[in-house]
Amino acid sequence: MESFLRKVCLVWINLAGVLLMAVVLVTVYNIGAFGLDRIARSFGTHIGGLPGYEDFIRLAMSCIALMFFPITQLERGHVSVDFFVGKLSTKTQIFIDKIWLSVTFFVVVFLGIYMYEGMLESYEDKAVSSVLGWIEWPFYIPSIISLFLWAMVLIYQVVFKKKELSK
Repeated sequence: MESFLRKVCLVWINLAGVLLMAVVLVTVYNIGAFGLDRIARSFGTHIGGLPGYEDFIRLAMSCIALMFFPITQLERGHVSVDFFVGKLSTKTQIFIDKIWLSVTFFVVVFLGIYMYEGMLESYEDKAVSSVLGWIEWPFYIPSIISLFLWAMVLIYQVVFKKKELSK
């Protein structure tokens, strides 16, 4: 189960990396175009930035932001307060860790439900981005998948990783 989750999370984070690279390249191009426009204006010409740049960045980043959470959770890369918890017994540490993993699971499920409802609302409203005119509801799908994958990792950690919970 862990190797399957790890493979899925790694594929997902690589997709996030590709999207992030696209954001970086589009941003670099846009910044370069604005810089060249300053120079070109002195020669009486104009070089425009990318139309809809803000639309693309907003929509892409809404996908990318949540795509990092499943692998972060799998690697237990979240912040924990070991200063206090480290002084407690191992049994208590495991109990507290299970409680917080469970709370996180319910928060993730709650966010997933609201993300799904938001996607349906966006679909029903036929919401489109302001400049590019892209339909917005498909950009909810990667976030919903990310939340589902994150929830699966949390379930796995609570149910199957009992010995490693105190790390």
